[in-house]
Amino acid sequence: MSVMEKVSEAKEPETAEATSNEPVNTESNELTSTMASHIKYISLGVLVLQTTSLVLTMRYSRTQQEEGPRYLSSTAVVSAEVLKIVACILLVYKDNKYNLRSLKRVLHDEIINKPKDTLKLAIPSGIYTLQNNVLYIALSNLDAATYQVTYQLKILTTALFTVSMLQRKLTKHQWVSLLILMAGVALVQWPADSSKTPNKALPTGSGFVGLVAVITACFSSGFAGVYFEKILKETKQSLWIRNIQLGLFGWLFGLMGVLIYDGQRVSKGGFFQGYNNLTWIVVALQALGGLVVATVIKYADNILKSFAASISIILSTLISYFWLKDFVPTSVFFVGALLVIAATFLYGYVPKASANPIKA
Repeated sequence: MSVMEKVSEAKEPETAEATSNEPVNTESNELTSTMASHIKYISLGVLVLQTTSLVLTMRYSRTQQEEGPRYLSSTAVVSAEVLKIVACILLVYKDNKYNLRSLKRVLHDEIINKPKDTLKLAIPSGIYTLQNNVLYIALSNLDAATYQVTYQLKILTTALFTVSMLQRKLTKHQWVSLLILMAGVALVQWPADSSKTPNKALPTGSGFVGLVAVITACFSSGFAGVYFEKILKETKQSLWIRNIQLGLFGWLFGLMGVLIYDGQRVSKGGFFQGYNNLTWIVVALQALGGLVVATVIKYADNILKSFAASISIILSTLISYFWLKDFVPTSVFFVGALLVIAATFLYGYVPKASANPIKA
């Protein structure tokens, strides 16, 4: 027998073994892909409902006529952070098979024993806390539909921070979508004819203050989101641990805000003054938002996230008009909203050619 024949005989069992394993790996990959797909669509559906519900309930809670003092937005932010921490701890507890010792060990090892990694979350946490407080100001001065459309400027700020911080390059159609986005937001903010706008009993506040608040939230959202993404890619910690770290700093920063801006009112009326069932719904939805976004970051893509945002804009506009009755859409608004939705889809669109680049 020649040397080549011996070599071929030695390789035959390995080949047969590899071939027999292929169907098992394929079935496993298909099952994993199917589960990930289901989680992706479920999380996106929840994101649409959470975003729409939060905007409308927050707007209604800040504008409804009621007796007694109104709840303090600064305390609501702190309450949401505490609720988010509790929820994330329960999720980590579940991941560790409901073992208290394992939970304590994970929290101690990942948070206390890694102070540098934990401190990295102080920056985005402080910015998120600022953003959450600013959103209350925005929705106290803008109707839900205008807020939702204008808030899509965060796509522009996120893109700018992505290019500068993550060194990514945007395609031509993405830059075009950003120009369309700015044009759409400009049309949405176009002043309406006051003679055609009916008098509204609900207080709308200052449109300029609301616009400045939304723009501030867009920049804070863009920077904090990209910074958080960068941290997630540099480490292997779970999203729930990262959310606990964010929540701890958010709770501290939020509590500082309560003491500085509302300390006197809290000392007189208490921390939970003005709270009712609707307030707790707003707090729960705000806490849920952090968890849903974390899940979407893990399982979804830009196209589906943009789709969710667009659906949320449409729902908010319809409900704001038919239910809250604090918004009268104009033809200019509809054109601007359509441009914003088109820009949202265009920004998340990935051409097939880019997936298979031409080789030289």
